[in-house]
Amino acid sequence: MCKRLLDRNAIVTGAARGMGFAIARALFNEGARVAILDIDEGVAESAKQLDSKHGRVLGKRVDVTKRSEVENLMNELKSLWGSVDILVNNAGGALNTPYLLEEIKEKDWNLVMDVNLKGAFFCCQAVIPEMVRQKKGVIVNISALAAHWRASLAGVQYTAAKAGVEGLTRQFAYDYGKFGIRVNAVAPTVTLTGDRIQGLWEAKGEEEKKKVLSAIPLGRLGTMEEVGSVVVFLASDESSYVTGITIDVCGGRYLR
Repeated sequence: MCKRLLDRNAIVTGAARGMGFAIARALFNEGARVAILDIDEGVAESAKQLDSKHGRVLGKRVDVTKRSEVENLMNELKSLWGSVDILVNNAGGALNTPYLLEEIKEKDWNLVMDVNLKGAFFCCQAVIPEMVRQKKGVIVNISALAAHWRASLAGVQYTAAKAGVEGLTRQFAYDYGKFGIRVNAVAPTVTLTGDRIQGLWEAKGEEEKKKVLSAIPLGRLGTMEEVGSVVVFLASDESSYVTGITIDVCGGRYLR
């Protein structure tokens, strides 16, 4: 079976674990070289877990909210690989900030905005000029159903940041389509991606869980692998005429 991303060079932010790691693994399994970026010190170990030979996976500690770190990393990858073909802006989330309005402090708002939105902007700003020179490239931004519906386990700072990510997606798709660059977003709903979400889900009583699941036409929560498969689709030539859109990976939840 032909691998859909053979010999392409991909970057995934926030990829040391959880959703980002699942996306990196999906890209890797389709033949891509993958740079796993994360602020977590364990990012190198995550890269080793994915590819013990270190031939096709790099793990780099990068803070996406710091432009200089992002630019230095992009220059390093360009020298090493020669091109960046795929960027997945996954770094983000609610970042353990409060969801009740009266509890949200300015630092909470700034943190969520900086990582989710400013980080995605910095990464796009760093790779798009190279993609323009190549006359090709794919960017996939990880949004959330909250961006155009509402949040269940996060506050308004999260919904606002993800709405910004979708605006960024549309604008860059419009501005750079003429250079062969496609920009899309993926919007999952509640997905069991890490300790925080797992803990919040497990803390719910059985009746509350049933209520949540009853609001999803497919009757279950999504998986990280299902999100990863949609990212692969958008990164591959199978979606060569798709740009500027957000694909909901939510089991139809917004329908109810």
